[in-house]
Amino acid sequence: MAELKSIATQIRRDILRMVHGADSGHPGGSLGCAEYFVSLYFSVMKQNPDFHMDAKGEDVFFLSNGHISGVFYATLARAGYFDIKELATFRKINSRLQGHPTTHEHLPGIRIASGSLGQGMSAAIGAALTKKLNKEENIVFSLHGDGELEEGQIWEAVMFAAHHKVDNLISTVDWNGQQIDGTTASVAGLGNIREKFDAFGWTTLEITDGNDMDQVIAALNQAKSLIGNGKPIGIMMHTVMGKGVDFMENDHNWHGKAPNDEQLQKALAQLPETLGDY
Repeated sequence: MAELKSIATQIRRDILRMVHGADSGHPGGSLGCAEYFVSLYFSVMKQNPDFHMDAKGEDVFFLSNGHISGVFYATLARAGYFDIKELATFRKINSRLQGHPTTHEHLPGIRIASGSLGQGMSAAIGAALTKKLNKEENIVFSLHGDGELEEGQIWEAVMFAAHHKVDNLISTVDWNGQQIDGTTASVAGLGNIREKFDAFGWTTLEITDGNDMDQVIAALNQAKSLIGNGKPIGIMMHTVMGKGVDFMENDHNWHGKAPNDEQLQKALAQLPETLGDY
């Protein structure tokens, strides 16, 4: 577990340096989801850095809230999908690491273009149904932001998945209570997200601290044990936006803002280098 925590710390450093280097990006949600990505790619998910788009015999992951691409790219690089030095090209002209993940650059690990919020659940369901048709026992994972749930297509997909018993799907909601214009409570009032998924016929779990690696891994493994029971599985994961950097935590203003030189140094001082910077 100590090794996984050190990877998460390094990924947080990567995120900050990437966003600072581009002078644009979304550090808040990326920092808050480091434990989830490390748990998924270094412990829970059956995946292969020798990337093949058809993913036969592998589990599949879709990032629906594609603006937190920083944590996704850093995780893929640290997991061996591509050279970590490429992180320095984040959001640069002709880079494969665009602000929102895209597929035409053929970056290993990226299966759909995402960031047009609300669409990732539909893509994940399609992949899960494909696994079933091909008689594969692999799992499809997806991640969504809580603010993203204001998109209507999400709920159409949630309804479809339950009705069609898409029970090889594990969708996690990053429930940090923040979005670009303020708190989710002030913008649209989402209420109790878990109760909504329950009402739509999903099996649900809740992680009280999504920045606790032990809790995240335990919940994902518990979700895996529920596969094949006739219901899609939803994990409601409470995280802290900007986790690891005291002046960014729980502040929606860091949803999509790059730190300046002074702020970067202050942030990095709180996150010791563990695996070597790119």
